[in-house]
Amino acid sequence: MSFDNKLLSGLTVLVAVVEAGTIARAAEALGLSPSGVSRALSRLEQRVGVRLLARTTRSLSLTDEGRRFYEQVGPHLAGIEEAAVAASGSANKVFGRLRVNIDPYFVRIVLSAHLAAFMTRYPDVSVELIMRDSVGDLVADGFDLALRFGEPPVGSFVARKLIETRVLTVASPGYIKIHGRPRHPKDLEARGCIDFYDAANARPYGWEVRRKKEVIPLRVKGRLLVSDSGTLIGACEAGAGIAQVLELGCRHLLDSGRLVELFPEWSDERFPLYAIYPSRLHRAAKVRVFIEFCMEVMAGKSRGVGGKAR
Repeated sequence: MSFDNKLLSGLTVLVAVVEAGTIARAAEALGLSPSGVSRALSRLEQRVGVRLLARTTRSLSLTDEGRRFYEQVGPHLAGIEEAAVAASGSANKVFGRLRVNIDPYFVRIVLSAHLAAFMTRYPDVSVELIMRDSVGDLVADGFDLALRFGEPPVGSFVARKLIETRVLTVASPGYIKIHGRPRHPKDLEARGCIDFYDAANARPYGWEVRRKKEVIPLRVKGRLLVSDSGTLIGACEAGAGIAQVLELGCRHLLDSGRLVELFPEWSDERFPLYAIYPSRLHRAAKVRVFIEFCMEVMAGKSRGVGGKAR
């Protein structure tokens, strides 16, 4: 298939529609009419010979063929745009809209206090941090990447492990004063524990503790179940029960004595954080600098602010 400027124009429109989510918003971003965007999409579909978008009056989504096509061409278009900026001699090469499917715990407890610094450092980037329970379809949902705790899902994703953080079993000094400190992890099965809801699997997270290769699964009885990391940490601090939290983001609570680690010798369980990309191809500078910034924050946070809500 020969290259022409109409093809490039159609590709630009397709990417804009996927990123915007609707033809109307894409039209506004491109400075076109909605009917003009629809015509451009139809011409592109005729040009490549397949249907790329499934369109109804209420929804718009990529077809399977459209998803594969978008995964191949989208990164190249971003590369062309970056090359044009670099060739122009512009000092600000990091630009554009960055849309991230982000873990609620990570953005609230670890990252939120640092977002102003990122926006100041990269004034030509606009950021959309969308909290979702799962990775979903990054391409169809218009995400540049996902940041998620836990093992990445099976699919046509590319995953990079950014960090592993320890899982700690903790309680407040007030709880320990009233109920006593458990001597062994198995004692937790007779204690009041705070469960955290795993939305991706529609059930509470399972409890276990690890010491090197030794693993003890626990059947705890929680009267309190929460789905928000801030609520989990706050309730544990207030003495509502024993909780399992991530060391990343809650180290300061232990160092200040607001929480007490109950079994330091049983804290070898690790919970990974992954960056998940929709393609192996070129990644825009805005994606790379965002990951680098998150790594900077986590390096400072290893003994800084924030907690697991797994």
